[in-house]
Amino acid sequence: APVAGAVVDALGTPGMPRALSGFLRLTVPFSYMVVFGYSGTARPIDLYDDFPQAKRKIFVTDYQAGPYLLDPFYLAAVRPFVPGLYRLRDMAPDRFYQGEYYRNYYAQTGLAEEIAYFVDLTGDPTLVLSLMRAEKPFSQKEFLALEAVFPFVASVGHRHWKGLGQQFGKGHEAGGPQRQRRALSDD
Repeated sequence: APVAGAVVDALGTPGMPRALSGFLRLTVPFSYMVVFGYSGTARPIDLYDDFPQAKRKIFVTDYQAGPYLLDPFYLAAVRPFVPGLYRLRDMAPDRFYQGEYYRNYYAQTGLAEEIAYFVDLTGDPTLVLSLMRAEKPFSQKEFLALEAVFPFVASVGHRHWKGLGQQFGKGHEAGGPQRQRRALSDD
């Protein structure tokens, strides 16, 4: 409970995503967390990530350059969806592992599994908090433990990034992901 309190205390500050990542890692360990904001066909906004600099290029910079258009999480985020926790492999189309997105992009990430919380924000944007593992997939027990905290994740995500819709179309391309992340965290 003290860790959940730290997340709530950090709402509206740049430290909230890191506090949320710490809370989720105490629930179930994982390698990386990234939070993207999606809105229609606009390039995704990187709201938070904890990738080492060497991995950031593939997971953020390269992804934002175009592969996101074929990402099953992106495709789900820009259509009507039921908020919750999902496994990438359950959302992927048939023959995903033989497809262009997997062969030309996803295989390079070296991930064993990726799961994501989908949070519907007021208006158009969708918040997708991806938890990634390099070493092994999430067990069913681990998935259920993370699913159990979805109401908390959705609540703090909704409150912290409530102004996300205003960020799309406001110089996002020129500002770059680092600048956008700071601007969103400071609101």
